[in-house]
Amino acid sequence: MKISTKGRYALRLMICLGTHADEGSLSLKRVSVEEGITVKYLEHITGMLTKAGLVESVRGARGGYKLTRDMKDYTVTEILEASEGLMVPVACLDPGAEMCPRRGKCSTIKFWEGMYKALTEYTDSITLEDLVEDHEECLAAVDGF
Repeated sequence: MKISTKGRYALRLMICLGTHADEGSLSLKRVSVEEGITVKYLEHITGMLTKAGLVESVRGARGGYKLTRDMKDYTVTEILEASEGLMVPVACLDPGAEMCPRRGKCSTIKFWEGMYKALTEYTDSITLEDLVEDHEECLAAVDGF
């Protein structure tokens, strides 16, 4: 399974918002400079994250985007699914997909179900708070050299 640029950038955006959460809202221009992501791409990603209720837009001179809840209350699963869609490894596990005619005699379905379970258990166990802490440790290590 490969996470696209949208998913990777959504995580980076959320980490940036989390890192600066005490400042209120953050402009996309500032995120763009800090993360090296174009404002246009960030607009696309914030649209998806706003629709999912993960971030909110703040208007005005000090406007921008901010988190809608505490960092500990976000999981990597929900951030990735807001940007990527369901993380099912095969189409037949997607709840909206048509029932596969081979489902009853598929010798690999248990494997795919197990893979999906392992993936979501892991991504559910990691919070935005965890990612922000890792980010800050990484910056501290770089500054220490």
